[in-house]
Amino acid sequence: AAMDAALLLADRALTGPDPAARAEAAMVTAAALAHRGQLGRSAELYRWSDTPEAAAYAAIAATATGRPDRLDPAADAPPTAPPTLFTGAAALMARGLRETLAGSPTAALSSLTQAAALLEPAGRAELLPDSPAALAAVVGLHCCEFDLSQSVLARAVQARIGGALLARRHRLLQAWIHMTRGQTAAAAEILAATVDGGPLEPRDQLFATALEVGIARRDSDLPALLRGWERAREALVRHPVELFTLLPLGELTVAAARAGEPGVVGEPLREAFALLGRLGDPSLWAAPLHWSCLHAAIIGEDETRAAERVAALGRARHTAYGAAVARAAESWWQVWHGVVDAVAVEAAARGLHGVGLPWDAARLAGQAAIRTADRRTMTTLLDYARLLQPKPDRRAAPDQEPAARIDQARDPNPLTAREQEVADLVLAGLTYRQIGEKLFISAKTVEHHMARIRRRLGCDSRSELLAKLRAMAAEPGSGDPV
Repeated sequence: AAMDAALLLADRALTGPDPAARAEAAMVTAAALAHRGQLGRSAELYRWSDTPEAAAYAAIAATATGRPDRLDPAADAPPTAPPTLFTGAAALMARGLRETLAGSPTAALSSLTQAAALLEPAGRAELLPDSPAALAAVVGLHCCEFDLSQSVLARAVQARIGGALLARRHRLLQAWIHMTRGQTAAAAEILAATVDGGPLEPRDQLFATALEVGIARRDSDLPALLRGWERAREALVRHPVELFTLLPLGELTVAAARAGEPGVVGEPLREAFALLGRLGDPSLWAAPLHWSCLHAAIIGEDETRAAERVAALGRARHTAYGAAVARAAESWWQVWHGVVDAVAVEAAARGLHGVGLPWDAARLAGQAAIRTADRRTMTTLLDYARLLQPKPDRRAAPDQEPAARIDQARDPNPLTAREQEVADLVLAGLTYRQIGEKLFISAKTVEHHMARIRRRLGCDSRSELLAKLRAMAAEPGSGDPV
């Protein structure tokens, strides 16, 4: 409601007689439109306002929409107005974003974190189109610099940069980092607290719905994914494609494949790849989207599109993240076609784990395990998948009885060998029918095994059961069930 009121007042002031008031109104309107995904219009207003930091913000908007031809030369010109904290931060943001296209990720992150530091003393009351901390985090997520992203976001939250409006985006990005690292419980907790604060702006709503389906996918909770997908479809329609929302677009592409509706993301994906093409296909921005599209193609059994993504990732080896996912993509391709080289799979999974993607690493090893006919290789890869599982929070739940903690310490894995085998395959993403085919038992028998596992572990729901199994898989020595 506050944003709506600001837009209405600023829009009226744009036609007023006072040039200074018109310029200020243009800045307010441009910032508000940026939050609503209208970056093209935002760039026009910034250029028209001709205020000290406007050229830099216009350059950011032009880059985010894949329009380098519209970059304002004034963004690189020496300042003609006093070099305030805000003009300095805006210039550093524009420089950092430009460096993601042709420079190194390190240089880009350096510029963006410096911009965030400039705004810490006085950024809480300023209406910004985006915060440098959020941009730094988005860039860090694209190149797996999670620790730096977490740090800059924590400082921005503490300093309240951008006020309440940007605080929610900072929190959503913190949740995204947790999700990417496989820490789904922490991600879900932050997401719930953020969405409870009232309606989100379209850009933030897109991140929130993508988080919802992404957490459900990593928790193997298909009903929750399908519920989230219904909300995600609307969020996709409401927000135009831009550089800063490629991460949620990638996650929603995988969700669409899981939901059996890949066509819903067809046009946004075409726009996204056209945008990247206009920017010269920068590896930093393109690789995560190709990685998501590869998984969607595998889910949809679309061999042609999968081959295209493997080839595209092969051209994006210029960063540590790019090299890791390129190698993993080649391994996925081999596994998908029935060629399971345990040594190669372990190396590719280790690469993913090394850049901070433990869930992806465990998934690759697990999927390779279920696609091999060699039982020894399957056991080896399942053990490796358990080793790579994201480490859960070791703190006991507040409502957990002390006796339960003692029982867990005495008997960390009460499952039989066959129950552990079934549990491993469930964590690897197989359906009961697929598990039955793998173990030469009926799907009904698999269901009975899962019911016994749930009773043994004292779990009341599927999500609680999966969380417990993941925690057990991460325990040292959990590969030796009783």
